Amino acid sequence: MAVNSRLSGVKDLSISERRARIARGAAVEPESLEVLDPERGLTLEQADHMVENAIGVLGVPLGVATNFTVNGRDYLIPMATEEPSVIAAASNAARIARVTGGFTTSTTEPLMRAQIQVLDVADPHTARLRLLEAREELIALADAQDPQLLRFGGGVRDVDVHLVDAPAGTYVVLHLIVDVRDAMGANAVNTMAEAIAGRVGEIARGRTLLRILSNKADLRLCRARAVFDAEALGGPEVVDDIVHAAALAEADPYRAATHNKGIMNGVIAVVLATGNDTRAVEAGAHSHAIGRYRGYTSLSHFEKDSDGNLVGALELPMAVGLVGGATKVHPVAQAAVALLGVTTARELGEVITAVGLAQNLAAVRALATEGIQRGHMSLHARNVAVTVGATPDELPLVVARLVTDRAVRADHAEKVLAELRGEG
Repeated sequence: MAVNSRLSGVKDLSISERRARIARGAAVEPESLEVLDPERGLTLEQADHMVENAIGVLGVPLGVATNFTVNGRDYLIPMATEEPSVIAAASNAARIARVTGGFTTSTTEPLMRAQIQVLDVADPHTARLRLLEAREELIALADAQDPQLLRFGGGVRDVDVHLVDAPAGTYVVLHLIVDVRDAMGANAVNTMAEAIAGRVGEIARGRTLLRILSNKADLRLCRARAVFDAEALGGPEVVDDIVHAAALAEADPYRAATHNKGIMNGVIAVVLATGNDTRAVEAGAHSHAIGRYRGYTSLSHFEKDSDGNLVGALELPMAVGLVGGATKVHPVAQAAVALLGVTTARELGEVITAVGLAQNLAAVRALATEGIQRGHMSLHARNVAVTVGATPDELPLVVARLVTDRAVRADHAEKVLAELRGEG
């Protein structure tokens, strides 16, 4: 059964109704989503096996973004985030992209790097050549550490050697380039690096120190693009203003930091929901934002096409996997992956990148039109109203007043609630 992500009115349903609707749309059994109940999710025993000194678990809201079409296929996308408006914004941007066919994505091979640092080398330039000459020997030694990875078609693809000048001297740094297939890859490349470090030191005639992967995953890139219909965005002036807003992010690192944070609002929500390493993805993304010829810049680019529509593009390092880690241990992550319906790490990375582009478009469009606060504050007002004790019946009344008064604060919410109850 094909997935249908074009679901309207989901926000108006109860949680149980919403879950049933999502299950039907995603073509999964409703029972598979029961682990999303807090009492059925990650147990204390499971948590104790995942981290040291475990004393509990932390709940994070998990919602589903709708309307996504990626490479002609519909996806319902699980997103774990504490921030209001993120899921709604991504869904709305995906709805606009859907008018022109949705998102188109592509991916490079799943290549990760491990680095082996060599100190105290008398002849670093010649040592580099000696290591390159030993390429086949080092590859064979590294591949021998993970025969299972080789069976799945992965393994070491190349060896590179960098000379890094530092105040303390010149370091010889060997890079091991490994195809990690459907794994995130940290454990695989770290094991290989540690196994060959001794031989690397012998060949370079120095002392090895660091032996670890790099989270600058610049060989493992996902790309997403989409055309956003000008009329659906609000007209030609909105398109022009979005292009100007995005151009500032490309030119100004102060704007770029917030611009890229908006991208990561969507990216990290899916990475977290699927049990992947949010810190690795975040580090890779921001290191990629350091332009080759200039400083920190925007990860995305927006321009106007010949038809006057807005075209958006995003490229990200995407070190995510479906094999090992919390993805295979955490029951909620397993349910999220099943709901998403992806079968390879490549597909997962492409969907995540599409979400990042959607999130980015939604944020820049809001900034270029009504401002970011209108939509964000209406959702934030719900949190404030709940915090001060508003009941479900009182909630919409309190939220409406907070937004109308442009005072989304706990003290004002308490005042409004007291007035509603006749206590003021």
